[in-house]
Amino acid sequence: MRELYIYYRVNPRDEGAALQAAAAMQHGLVERHAGLQARLLRRPDAAAGGQQTWMETYALPGQGVNSALEHEIEQAASAWAAYISGPRHCEVFVPCV
Repeated sequence: MRELYIYYRVNPRDEGAALQAAAAMQHGLVERHAGLQARLLRRPDAAAGGQQTWMETYALPGQGVNSALEHEIEQAASAWAAYISGPRHCEVFVPCV
């Protein structure tokens, strides 16, 4: 079962707008996909240049996150790409057992 871990940098001056946009995006995804678990995290310390590192996580118990849902997540995130510094990095993990 695939889980997604997507990380990127946000400039602190854009934190409020980015938080609102990311939360709205995740809420919409959870509403459209029954059982989808979405989280938004950030590192407690700033990265180089004062930027924050944020991470979105997505899990869909019993099914896993398929490539179509992964694509939908990336498409939804493109609407607020102006708040992100640099690329979004998507990592895929599966349970060990």
